[in-house]
Formats: sequence, structure tokens, C-alpha cells
Amino acid sequence: MSAAVVAAAGSRPVDGVALTVVIVLFAVVAVLGFVAVRWRRTPNADGLKTLDEWGLGGRGFGSWITWFLLGGDLYTAYTFIAVPAAMYSTGAVSGFFAVPYTIVLYPIVFLLMARLWSVSHRHGYVTPADFVGGRYGSKTLSTAIAVTGIVATMPYIALQLVGIKSVLTVLGLGGGSNWFLQDLPLIIAFVVLAAYTYTAGLRAPAAIAVVKDLLIYLAIIVAIIVLPNAFGGWGHIFEAAETKMATVNPATNLPTGSVIPGSQSFNAYWTLALGSAMALFMYPHSITGVLSTKSRNTIRRNAVVLPIYSLMLGFLALLGYVAIAAGTKPVDLNGLVNPQLVVPQLFLDNFPSWFAGIALAAIAVGALVPAAIMSIAASNLFTRNIYRDLFRPKATPATEAKVSKLVSLIVKFGALLFVLLMDQSAAINMQLLGGVWILQTFPAIVAGLYTRWFHRWALLIGWAVGILYGTIAAYNVVNPVTHAHFGGSIAPIPFTTIPIYIAITAFVINAIVSVLLTLLFRALKVRDGIDKTTEADYGADETDKTVRQLEETADPTRPGAGAPTV
Repeated sequence: MSAAVVAAAGSRPVDGVALTVVIVLFAVVAVLGFVAVRWRRTPNADGLKTLDEWGLGGRGFGSWITWFLLGGDLYTAYTFIAVPAAMYSTGAVSGFFAVPYTIVLYPIVFLLMARLWSVSHRHGYVTPADFVGGRYGSKTLSTAIAVTGIVATMPYIALQLVGIKSVLTVLGLGGGSNWFLQDLPLIIAFVVLAAYTYTAGLRAPAAIAVVKDLLIYLAIIVAIIVLPNAFGGWGHIFEAAETKMATVNPATNLPTGSVIPGSQSFNAYWTLALGSAMALFMYPHSITGVLSTKSRNTIRRNAVVLPIYSLMLGFLALLGYVAIAAGTKPVDLNGLVNPQLVVPQLFLDNFPSWFAGIALAAIAVGALVPAAIMSIAASNLFTRNIYRDLFRPKATPATEAKVSKLVSLIVKFGALLFVLLMDQSAAINMQLLGGVWILQTFPAIVAGLYTRWFHRWALLIGWAVGILYGTIAAYNVVNPVTHAHFGGSIAPIPFTTIPIYIAITAFVINAIVSVLLTLLFRALKVRDGIDKTTEADYGADETDKTVRQLEETADPTRPGAGAPTV
């Protein structure tokens, strides 16, 4: 590594040039985040006094901004760290499934999210739980959806900070015995993130996403051209990966992994891809990006062009195999191998310091965009579906915005504590469990976009059963090396030996319970909630008169819409 000096507080050398580039680019995007408060301002946006303005960017993002925003929202820093790390460690089953899942995802977005956009704009819904509450007339069900979204999002935010920490570790920061000095750079990054999110709301990550994506594309395109030629071409790279994956793991007495999924892994592979695709747009941060757009056709156009990111993700995943051929040693500050460091280390080892700095900055900035959107989405859920629905049903939009800004700080602080005080594997396990949980909101949200047949209590009980089964099944998965519970997300279907993604099994159980109980409750004539939507709501576009009136009459001082009934 060029221009390296010995770190005063750690055992790793600090690459001064790379670190300087990272700091400069981080400072640039931080300034951009603060300046974004004045971006696309309207009279109603003054002071960002409503959730429409602070939490959804004025609901006016066009196709280009949405493309960068959703790309920055869905393809996170942890994606850039975890996918190639999984490929480096165990191969395609745990890593490359991310590529087909993002391809399967976009038809789902094309079909579902335009309808959610329309009904949300007609009724002023800010969160998916708002829609569920209005559709089923159930405060209890909407609260369950909100709590699930918040709990599933928290470890996701923490993993963005893990991505930043990986970059700082490779750069040589974070060593020494003083815990405060170890984590000071991460704390500074958190404070900057919290400050510009509080100030500018969703406009900040929307502006930063443009810079982040350009940096990521630059780094990956250069890497995928330069590195294979430097290490003997793709043939040699795949041979090196096959050799490593064929090595027997002494903890399991099985091969380390597989370059291409074998027949015994097919069910795990396709269910991971399908379940992840179904779950991703149930996360509140994904829906926040959708509801910030100015029209339903903006969403559809993006569903067509966003697969370009999947091509980038495929190249990124292959860098895990490139790192094997390159002999990359992702050694953490404790002297142990940490696969999460493999991509940052690969860039630092094989590129000039200035370009390695650009690549590492891209990963660090890549954490800021999704972390900001996730914290906004989680705080909106708390404000609208817990604070307002349960405690202050007459809260004004201005009050909602104030509460959401405050909660966004608390959410990010909680994620920071998660990273600082808990083992990194705990955050990873919780994020895997979050995927299981969030998929259990699929029946209520997606079925509600097309039919009002399901009974509210049936959906609630189905959700609870799915959550319970998924949590227990995930707990019973034991890591063969550490012997810790929550050791993975694959388990056999009950009463069989067929291993699949736990979230899919839990979802099927959830759906069956919801259908059977709906039939029972309908037969017993159990009272259902009142549907506040109409069929016409699901096709409204930006030219719809009701949608325009909603935007024109936004008043931060008037009381908010009433909460759904129990």
C-alpha cells in the first residue's frame, strides 16, 4: 500500500492517500445532504412541516431521481459488503441468489406498487400500515404491521453502519485499547447522517444517491475490467474458487461451499430468491421510496430500468471469487479472518491508493443513503401508526413531522448502539430474522391491493402464527462452527427433509391460516372493519383531480385524518 504510515492506535497501517480521498468525498456528500433542504422547495415545503414534505420529499420525485433513490435504497452498503463476502466464504448458494432475486423483484414492483401509490395519494397514506388501517378498518392490524416494519428495519440500519465500519477497519482506523477512539470515526459518520436527515428529510438521501451510484458504478466497472486480467482471466478465477469450495470444512466434514448450486441446494436457492423478492418491497424504506414519486407511471418506468442494477450486482458478486484468486486476506483488527472485509481489502491491495479511496468512499456513502431512508421510514411508522393512532389521533401534520424527526434520531442512535455494543454476527442474524418477519406483512398489504375478502382478525392471527413459526424455526438453526442459535435462514419444511427459506414456510402457514379463519369468521358473521377505500382509488394518477386537491390543500396546522377503528 502506497503512502502508508503506522496507525498510532492500531496494528494496521493507515493509507493516508486513500483515507484522505474517503474523507473528502464523505465531506462533499455531507454538504450535499444539508444543502438538499432547499432542493425542490414549494410554499408547502417551507420548514418541511409535514410528513409529505419531510418524509416523502414532497411526493414529487421524477423518473431519474427515483431511479437513483430506489437504487441507493435497495442496493445498500451491506449489499456491497455481504454478497461478495458470501461468495468468498461459501459460494453461490448464500451469495449469488441475490442476483435472480433482484430480477424477480421488478415485475412484483410493476404490478403492485403502482396500485399502492394511487390509493396512498388519494388518502394521504404515508406508510404501508396507514393503507392496511384504512383498507381493513383495524387499528390493531395496522399497529402490528407498523411494529413489524420498525423491528425488521432496525438491524438493517445497523448493518449499514457495519458497512462503514468495514471500510474504516481496512483503512486502519478503529484499533487500540480506547473504545471511544476506536469507534470515533463511526460516531462522527453517524452524527453527520443524523444531522442532515433531521434537517432535510428524504431530500437528503435522494440528492446523495446520485453521487453514491456514480461512484459505485465507476468502482465496479473498473474492477471488473482490470482485476480479471491481473489474475489470469475468468477461467483461472473460477478454478481457484472451485478449489477453495471443494475444501472440506472441519467443523461440518462437508465441502466449504459450491461455485454453482448443486441439486441438493436447488430448493434453498430458489426459495431464498423468491422469498427475498417478495419481502424487499414490504420493507417500509422501499415503500417510502415508492410513495415519494410524482406518478404511478414513474414507478412502472423504474421497474423496467432498475434491473440494470442487477447487472452491476452480478459483477459485484463475482468479486468474491476474484478475491479468492487474488489471495486476498481479509484480516480484522483482532487477527481473525472477517469475510466482510474482503471487497474493501481487494480494492486497497490491487489499486492505486487514490482509486481505492474512491471505491471505499463509494461503500461508505452507500451506507448513508439507505440508512437515512430506513430511519425516516421507521420514524414515520412510529409517528403515524403508534403515536397518532394510539395516543394522539388529532395530532396536526406539523406535530407529526416534529415527532418523526425526533424519532428518526432515536432510531439511528439505537442502530449505532447495536453496532457498538453487540457482536457483528448479532446484527447479521437479526437482519436475517427481519426478512422472515417482514414477509408476514405480505398477505395484509398485497391482498389488500386487490381484494377486501380477507377478514381483519384472520389476517392478524395469520400474521402472528407466521411470526411465531418463523422465529422458532430460525432459532433452531444452529451454526455448525460457533454452535450459536439463529445460525441461518434455511430449515426443512415441517415433517419433511426438504430445506427451504424459513420465510417462505412461515408465509405459507400465514396464508393458510388467514384463508381458513376468514372462511370461519365469514360463516360465523364476525364483525369486520370498515373499508375506507374504493375501487377507483387504486387507479388514480397524478392527473386525478382528487390527488391534485390533496397536494394543494396540505395544511400543517389542521388535525390529521382519524385513526382506524380497533
